[in-house]
Amino acid sequence: MLQYRLSQAKLALGNKPGSVKAIRLGLIRSQVSAPSEHPCRTRAAAAPGSSSASMEPVVTVDWLAERLNDPSVRVLDTCWYMPIHQRNNHADHRAVRIPGAGFFDIDGIAADPVTARGLPHMLPSEQGFAAAMDALGITNDTTVVLYDHLGIFSAPRAWWTFKVFGHDKVAVLQGGLPAWRAKGLPVETDKPPTDDVMFAASRACASPPPEAHYRAVLDKSKVRTLDDMVANIKSRAEQVMDARSSGRFVGTEPEPRPGLRGGHIPGARSLPFPTLLESGAYKPRQQLEAAFRSAGLDPEGPIVGSCGSGLTACILALGLYQVNGKLAAVYDGSWMEYGARDDVPVSTLPEDP
Repeated sequence: MLQYRLSQAKLALGNKPGSVKAIRLGLIRSQVSAPSEHPCRTRAAAAPGSSSASMEPVVTVDWLAERLNDPSVRVLDTCWYMPIHQRNNHADHRAVRIPGAGFFDIDGIAADPVTARGLPHMLPSEQGFAAAMDALGITNDTTVVLYDHLGIFSAPRAWWTFKVFGHDKVAVLQGGLPAWRAKGLPVETDKPPTDDVMFAASRACASPPPEAHYRAVLDKSKVRTLDDMVANIKSRAEQVMDARSSGRFVGTEPEPRPGLRGGHIPGARSLPFPTLLESGAYKPRQQLEAAFRSAGLDPEGPIVGSCGSGLTACILALGLYQVNGKLAAVYDGSWMEYGARDDVPVSTLPEDP
């Protein structure tokens, strides 16, 4: 319907310069004025032109639709899947996109295999992230909105990556692409991006130039290593939240990746990431807080997120940020690293003392 109305309006105005952009924005705004089928469960986000300090970590499709043509806003598709999903993120981005969205390749904007010791999508270097941002046309003042194709799944990992490199103007789209399409908002399905365009940021990250316009500063206080996690078993200085399923947590369910032990880091608390979600979107803040407390976690205390590979731990981190406004640390190697070692302790108890 939107495409039909857009075509009719273009004919009426004779495709005058600037008219198509204005028409599209007007039609989008007319659509978002109606009540949403999936009401947002977040607080109101920052208004255009307001400071980054008031920007919420999760924004609604209505919020994004009103700003889709704002040159200070950059939308990125962060879709990524586990093998169980039987989907291809590259193919999905080429098939359908929010208009103007670039592609944030979670496996490409990452540490090189040698530096990462073979672990997937580990954090890139400051130089690599900065080069990727330049390739995506993002400055330190750009407002970045991230979405994925499963509602809430991979976008929080990209959000945490931006935050840990010091980019505060970043948010995740509540409900992702499914919520956008459910509202009847426009998508791009033609002229898929070429490989040169789609993977420019990944190539830049892999071979960064000596200097970059974007300034990335890694907050190392939010990144945990294997040694940190082992030391914490004794000190219990930080709470550990594990986003994997309860079966994987106690070792009764096999790990999806071969060669890994079952169980969890001693002292960790089980909080499977779907607990925070409903219909592919985050639950209201009060329910998020209740979920953390029910898992035996104090939202106001120091917490580290862990999961299978450092991705779904960020779903918990973003949920926690909505509760306490603090960026949680993440064990980047997560169970892919810890579970592959036979020289570190493992627990299979449902709840450790």
